[in-house]
Amino acid sequence: MKRLLVFSLVLSLLSPLAAFAGGLEDFLSNVNVQARVDLPGFSARISNQFGVPVTQVQAVIRSVREPADAFMVFQLGQFSGRQPESVMDVYRRDKGRGWGVIAKNLGIKPGSAEFHALKSGNLSFSGKPSENDAAPGKGRGKGHGKGHNK
Repeated sequence: MKRLLVFSLVLSLLSPLAAFAGGLEDFLSNVNVQARVDLPGFSARISNQFGVPVTQVQAVIRSVREPADAFMVFQLGQFSGRQPESVMDVYRRDKGRGWGVIAKNLGIKPGSAEFHALKSGNLSFSGKPSENDAAPGKGRGKGHGKGHNK
């Protein structure tokens, strides 16, 4: 009985960690499934979503471990405002340390909306261009605060 109680306690303590880890891992797993079904279509969707040439997408896919890693290269490039080549340099150096470390090394702050979206897997692989290239929570509309000509 005590073993069952201890096991239940340990399991309940670890389950929030598993749920946290599952967000991005699940998202990337789904992206990999889509890529393996139709790699040319996958390349075209990344090209369209991030506004980069298909040839550049294909070059990144050939340079990473998994197709979903290519998606992450372009997504982190968009979040950080860096070119894919710059993201690839950090990826090559830090790929064994995880996407959180790569994001931090690209200047994405741990408390930012972008970092939270990354860690939770709250990302979109729609294949459609975003309404704007801004990161989550950073719209590019006309401001209504204090400023010139108000």
